Amino acid sequence: MNRLLKGAAFSAAIATSVAMNAQSEIEASVGADIVSGYIWRGQNLGNGAVQPSASVAYKGLALSAWGSYGIVDSDDTKELDFTLSYSVGNFNVGITDYWFSGTELKDRYFLYDAHKTAHVFEANVGYDFGVCSMNWFTNFAGNDYKSNGKRAYSSYVEVAAPFTLGGLKWDVALGVVPFESSATYLKDEETPVKGFAVTNVTLKVSKDIKITEHFALPMFASVTANPNSEKMYFTAGVSF
Repeated sequence: MNRLLKGAAFSAAIATSVAMNAQSEIEASVGADIVSGYIWRGQNLGNGAVQPSASVAYKGLALSAWGSYGIVDSDDTKELDFTLSYSVGNFNVGITDYWFSGTELKDRYFLYDAHKTAHVFEANVGYDFGVCSMNWFTNFAGNDYKSNGKRAYSSYVEVAAPFTLGGLKWDVALGVVPFESSATYLKDEETPVKGFAVTNVTLKVSKDIKITEHFALPMFASVTANPNSEKMYFTAGVSF
């Protein structure tokens, strides 16, 4: 599930991209991260993984694909997300279709029945204030229900700020679940968040490691605390 900020950027990590500019002003990119663990919004979603991404954009409108595939544990959930977003100035909006394997649906990607699908659809809106950015995410369709069968509209709000320290690039993020959630946000392995909760406090540092005169390998490391579940994670990765 990606990525520090969805909509403005879809990043759990910094991706190396290949961009193409033509008279049409269409831009495209492709990249991949290799991470020691998959931590998403303060939750542990798997062990070491490769996370490919690709996108195409035109005048603020972008379509991107992002995935996660376990390379340590073959039983880790596989994920495939598509995001359609639009940004103008410092404002951004987007819609993401999340899909997860390993459910009782036997990896049926094209099953969209509201009460059977493995898809979750999320809308987001955000604004970059310069010193920090703020994004709100809400599930509006798909597999997002409370135990009573009612739609949960599980939501997540995140404030993030970049800064430079010691010659390195840093990011700090604070994320909260504003109200009762479905299994999208868990207090433990089985119990959904029941109300307002701080679920993500992350400090991330990035550095380009020079390999040759013309090539540098972007590397990053993150410390993530989830006060709600009383858990903490330390992960690292590289981008290609």
